[in-house]
Amino acid sequence: MAGAPNAARSFTLHSEHRALACAMLLLLFAVLPAFLAPAFAEPVYPQLSGRVTDEAGLLTPQDKADIEKVLADLEQTSTDQLAVVTVKSLQGYPIEDYGVGLGRKWGIGQKGKDNGVLLIVAPNDRKVRIEVGRRIEPFMTDTMSSLIIQNAILPKFRRGDFAGGIKDGIRDIKSVLLGDAEEVKRRAAGGRTAQDDPSDMMNLLIFLLIFAFIVWINYRQSQVVQSGVPGSRRRGGGIVVIPGGSGSWGGGWSGGGDSGGGGGWSGGGGDFGGGGASGSW
Repeated sequence: MAGAPNAARSFTLHSEHRALACAMLLLLFAVLPAFLAPAFAEPVYPQLSGRVTDEAGLLTPQDKADIEKVLADLEQTSTDQLAVVTVKSLQGYPIEDYGVGLGRKWGIGQKGKDNGVLLIVAPNDRKVRIEVGRRIEPFMTDTMSSLIIQNAILPKFRRGDFAGGIKDGIRDIKSVLLGDAEEVKRRAAGGRTAQDDPSDMMNLLIFLLIFAFIVWINYRQSQVVQSGVPGSRRRGGGIVVIPGGSGSWGGGWSGGGDSGGGGGWSGGGGDFGGGGASGSW
């Protein structure tokens, strides 16, 4: 009879275990949809409002107008469509998944050519991506996209200059699309400019030394003439040519004119296969 209480106790423990297991299963079924939802549902994408869709509010009206003008000129020149979008949130999705989904939904690029590019900025997630259409992946490669992000976009984003980073990114993307990828590589490699070339300072120093030497020689000659030293003669004056001119350094962002964006502009049915690159700051 001593085994009866033990059997009852064992039955009670097994019942408690089964109840606990059932409770855990119910809890799992309750929270599982929250984890699986992103895998089956699409994000809520912003409405395409033109070549520039600034949902996150990073750009001034003038910035937006300048950028739209450049994007419109690019499309007119090469037929490639480049669009910029800033979003408030990626809604928990990787920016790679978000980018390819948004590119397909908007249809950036021309149908059959798949020549669209999206520059996506998510400031609250601190993410940026260049999403590239299928047919231009051989030119706007993943490596080139990453080069532009790391060297043209992120340095200014880290300083809070979102407009500047977007403009520099567009400048380099445009260069690649128009066949000047080497210029982008040169800039990324720290190509010399008037602002950052140390040889300019050295040239200026040498010029100042030569100029000072000429002034000193002229001064000494005038002193000799004034002192009346026999056999001395006054030398004719010379012309000092100062190198330089009215040229300007660098490019800067050129805008002006009517904005080429907005006004019912839309994608042309281009497709995306996931090419491009991402970055964070």
